Amino acid sequence: MPSQKQQTVLITGCSPGGIGNALARQFHSRGFRVFATARTTAKISELADLGIETLSLELTDPGSIIALRDEVSKRNEGKLDILVNNAGRNYTMPALDVDMAEVRDTFEANVFSVMRMCKEFSPLLIEAKGTIVQIGSLAGVMPYAFSSVYNASKAALHAYSDTLRVELSQFGVRVVVIATGGVKSNLARVDRTLPEGSYYSPIAEEYKGRLTHAQTVGIDNETYARRTVDRILAKGAFSWLLNLLSFGGRSRYVWEGSSASLIWFASSFLPKAVLETQFIKMFHFEKLRGTGIKKMI
Repeated sequence: MPSQKQQTVLITGCSPGGIGNALARQFHSRGFRVFATARTTAKISELADLGIETLSLELTDPGSIIALRDEVSKRNEGKLDILVNNAGRNYTMPALDVDMAEVRDTFEANVFSVMRMCKEFSPLLIEAKGTIVQIGSLAGVMPYAFSSVYNASKAALHAYSDTLRVELSQFGVRVVVIATGGVKSNLARVDRTLPEGSYYSPIAEEYKGRLTHAQTVGIDNETYARRTVDRILAKGAFSWLLNLLSFGGRSRYVWEGSSASLIWFASSFLPKAVLETQFIKMFHFEKLRGTGIKKMI
């Protein structure tokens, strides 16, 4: 039986090869009692082999979230120390070419389901004076080309979390957003193509490269997980200083992953046009000059 003093963490989206899986392993290595979720527990049987408790969760099904809450509450006497909302969905497509069904699915996974998780698990977190960790993205603060829908969903998550932090402050619950940069994960697992007649056909190769851009330039999952957990727990070299620099002495945002420090600086201190210009150059949008007029004729 686990010790009553053993801290607990629930992590959503723990499929192999992803950020959630690496976070589950990292928390487990530090003595946490870990509840790891996936659509089916068979997908994460390797975590169960380590002694991690695996539970099923269909994130977009409210009934599944309630069942998970009840199970965790039963197993841990109505308390939860840390909730990590990691599960999400990517969608990489030019804004003019989006499928509205995919837009809704993206917001359902990245925003609405997280809201349900926070609402349903709040009694357990308040009881433990715990922490909510939202896996956000640099995409929420920068105009990452071909990703307007995903960017918007992460920006919404950040704004929601900022307000949630205020509303939970007097209950002793902390809310931390991880502004995640490039990480080699399985997020970009859908192979997409531009629709026929797209305005962006002249840069189809650049679009193709964009589909896996964050994964090809990203840091590995294990490094990301270790650094992120260090910051959440204020452990490791310089973590105490980084947290002290946050208002109130504890991090509200953690910037981790490839290019995270650079984007933090650019989004905090430089004009927005700087990042806009950078992405125009990076994905060669100059090839589009004049092509839209030809299409309209």
